[in-house]
Amino acid sequence: MSHKYKKSGKIENDYYEEEIAKLQGELVKLQYWIKDQGLRVIVIFEGRDAAGKGGTIHRVMRRLNPRMVRVVALDKPSDLEQRQWYFQRYIDHLPAEGEMVLFDRSWYNRAGVEWVMGFCKEKEYRHFLNEVPNFERMLVRDGIILIKYWFEISEETQEIRFQSRHKDPRKLWKLSPMDLKSRALWGGYSKAKDAMFAYTDTNESPWFVVQANVKKHARLNCISHLLSMIPYQDLTPEPEPLPEREETDYQRPETEAYHFVPLAYGSKFKGN
Repeated sequence: MSHKYKKSGKIENDYYEEEIAKLQGELVKLQYWIKDQGLRVIVIFEGRDAAGKGGTIHRVMRRLNPRMVRVVALDKPSDLEQRQWYFQRYIDHLPAEGEMVLFDRSWYNRAGVEWVMGFCKEKEYRHFLNEVPNFERMLVRDGIILIKYWFEISEETQEIRFQSRHKDPRKLWKLSPMDLKSRALWGGYSKAKDAMFAYTDTNESPWFVVQANVKKHARLNCISHLLSMIPYQDLTPEPEPLPEREETDYQRPETEAYHFVPLAYGSKFKGN
C-alpha cells in the first residue's frame, strides 16, 4: 500500500491536507474564470442524510469569495411558497453572470423528503418527475452550466454517522427531526432515489454519483470532478503593491480606556 494511504485503504491525513489545499487553489482560479467569462454555474448537492454533502460544500467554499460563489440552503417553504409554482422559490436564487451557486439540497426535495415523508400529494410528485427534466433543459439551453451530485453511502455508514452525532453534543444540531425519521425509512428513500434517477438522469443534465462512505475521499473526488467539468484558465490577478505605511505621532489611549476581553488564552501584548 502506498504511503499515501493507510492499511485500511483510507487516505493519510497529511496527503489529504496537501491534496485538498491544491484543489482549493484551483477552485480560486475557477471562480476568477467564471467571473471573467460571465458564466452562470449551478452545482446541486443531493444525497442521503449524513452523506457528507455539507462537509464537501464547506471545503469548496473555504477559500472562495462569497461574492462570486454562494451557497443556497433553503428552509421549508413558507405558506406563500407552498401556494406558488413549485420551482418559483428556487428561481430567485439562480446565478447571475459571473456567479456560481451551490445548492445544499435543491428542488429535488420533492422527489425525496417531501415524497417519502408524505409532505406532497402523489399528483404533485408525479408532476414534478415529469416536469423537472423540462425545467433543467430550459436552464441548460439558456446557457447555465448545471452539475448534479448525488452522495451515495451505505446503510451501515449512515448508522455509524447517526450514532456519532447522537453521542456528541457538538453534533446534535445535525440531527433534525427529519434526519431521525429518515433513519427508519432507508428502503423508502432508496426507492425514491431510484425513481428520481430514472426520470432525471438525462443526457443534458446527468447525475454524478459520489462514493461517500469515506468523507475525505468523497471531498477530493467531488472537487476534482467539479474542476474537470468547466475548462478554465488561471486569471488570478497579481497582488497590488502594498503602499508605504505613513509615519504618525499617534499615541494609543491608556488601556484603562477600553473594556478588554479577559485573557482566557494568551498574554497581554503591546502595540499601536
